[in-house]
Amino acid sequence: MAQRGLALEASGLGKRYRSAWALRDCGLAIPEGHVVALVGPNGSGKTTLLHLAVGLATPTTGRVFVQDGLPAGGVEALGTVAFVAQDTALYPNLSVADTLHLARNLNRGFDSARAKARIAELDIPYPRKVGKLSGGQRAQVALTIALAKRPRLLILDEPLASLDPLARHDFLAALMAAVAEDGISIVFSSHVVTELERVCDYLVVLASGRVQVAGEVDDLLASHQLYTGPAAQAERIAAALPVVRDRRAEAQAHLLVRTGGQRSEPPAGWEAHHVGLEELVLAYLRDPGASALPGPRELTGRGVRP
Repeated sequence: MAQRGLALEASGLGKRYRSAWALRDCGLAIPEGHVVALVGPNGSGKTTLLHLAVGLATPTTGRVFVQDGLPAGGVEALGTVAFVAQDTALYPNLSVADTLHLARNLNRGFDSARAKARIAELDIPYPRKVGKLSGGQRAQVALTIALAKRPRLLILDEPLASLDPLARHDFLAALMAAVAEDGISIVFSSHVVTELERVCDYLVVLASGRVQVAGEVDDLLASHQLYTGPAAQAERIAAALPVVRDRRAEAQAHLLVRTGGQRSEPPAGWEAHHVGLEELVLAYLRDPGASALPGPRELTGRGVRP
């Protein structure tokens, strides 16, 4: 099997606006072929990272590449990457037909036939001005233009933020159809984990302008466990395994630990539980320092081995 290239790669990437860093020391290597959830609270640096990846901003430090080594924002990169912004960035006074015509003139290799077929399938009126469309229809027009570029990488910045539940469902269904049909890579920004959990297979968590954790969802879930046991022994667990989230009551402790994929039995008197994606994301967002994780030491049923 041929080795997959990288859809998005960043090294030492940072962006500063005056005295404030929106993104700092960002390192990523996302393989092609994934649907990537880029998750973080407002102000975490998600939009800045995406703007750097599509060339709408220039780095203060570091470099960013797309599609296996193309400098972000370069002529070659622009031909392989499509971007849908949160506000869809469409001219409200243009009709749908004029919007597609403009997109065709601005983008090399624009597949007009595909765009027209998709608009017809969605039953969006060609003569209607974009500003008169519903939020869901505007989002679909923006997605149609992006897909008509036949990109290898599709980047979306909070495209579901203003959509109702039905429009969100339809938008995500359209994305999954595009993945199946074209085999493209997708980076999908959101601060709502439940929207992305059923469609994304790769996770990047940003907080305070830094990457907290990144990797394939299945691998991340397999490498974390929730340990529940006596609070008096919690320090021994924390000395042996990186603790992402530590919640303690007087008698009992709940420790979300990173086991590095090791599914060894927890110490005597402790129980291990499966961790869900939302719980994992929230833990890293609550403790931005949890990403500095050493390798785990060995745990046995008799306790923690130093």
